[in-house]
Amino acid sequence: MVILCLALALLCAGLTFWVWAQRRSLRGAARQLRELEEQGSAARIRLAAPNGTAEDLLEAVNRLLELRRADRAESRAREQELRRQISNISHDLRTPLTSILGYLQLLEGEDLTAAQRAEYLAVVKSRAQALQSLITSFYDLSRLEGGEFPLEVRPVDLRGAIAQLLAAFYNDFTDAGFDVEVDLPEGLPSVQADPGGVLRVFTNLLRNALDHGAGPMEIRAWPEGERVVTTFSNAAPGLSEEDAGHVFDRFFTADKMRTGRNTGLGLAIVKSLGEQMGAGVRSELSGGRFTVRLDWKLWGKKSGNAAAGAC
Repeated sequence: MVILCLALALLCAGLTFWVWAQRRSLRGAARQLRELEEQGSAARIRLAAPNGTAEDLLEAVNRLLELRRADRAESRAREQELRRQISNISHDLRTPLTSILGYLQLLEGEDLTAAQRAEYLAVVKSRAQALQSLITSFYDLSRLEGGEFPLEVRPVDLRGAIAQLLAAFYNDFTDAGFDVEVDLPEGLPSVQADPGGVLRVFTNLLRNALDHGAGPMEIRAWPEGERVVTTFSNAAPGLSEEDAGHVFDRFFTADKMRTGRNTGLGLAIVKSLGEQMGAGVRSELSGGRFTVRLDWKLWGKKSGNAAAGAC
């Protein structure tokens, strides 16, 4: 009987100690959780005493904490990116506005000749048009990324679209001393795209080459499986490998001073608009030449030869 009482006493003492140890361990875990919340530490919560069930619970808590830290880091990154974009937008709008205001102030002078007045007005008009184009680009990109840009997918003749734009840009390339090499085979299949969207994409690529590249420019197209591939390539002496990986980022520009010529929106619109039309869009920098490649989906067999829908 005495032995039984001693055994029960030892069992009670053991259970009491075990409960005390578990409560102490859980209080320690709760304290760690409070400290992690206050300090923003990346440490994990650990138990002072082993407990299978509690350890499973803490493992779930640790996973939730890791997800919360990741969400916070992502939120901070988004906030930082938003501040950067607001700064870039402000700068890009301020540059032409400052120029316009400066020339308007000059136009207030009473000693201007008619020729000077006409010259200043021409500059003001040019800056105002650049500002209008910039605001339009901001607006279009926001609509594209919000899925609000209207697109009418039809069979599009890429060869005809490129030929049309090359004729429109003839004087620009001539004035810039750009040689343009074109390889557009006859009988190129029609692709699924929006005619206006295709013209916008190709216009941005040509304008980007003129503003930031060097000749000669190479424009090629060819069928490849269920796609038609178009490539626009030009020399890019000022583009680094690091910069080449960011050319499609919004507001990215290799011109760190942001002189106003480059807003970093043209290629972002190319990628967003191209992808919304179902085209694959990627870039490559190799041997000092920058190439943008677009892989367009072929129009269906039944409507692929619909000339009335070609661009």
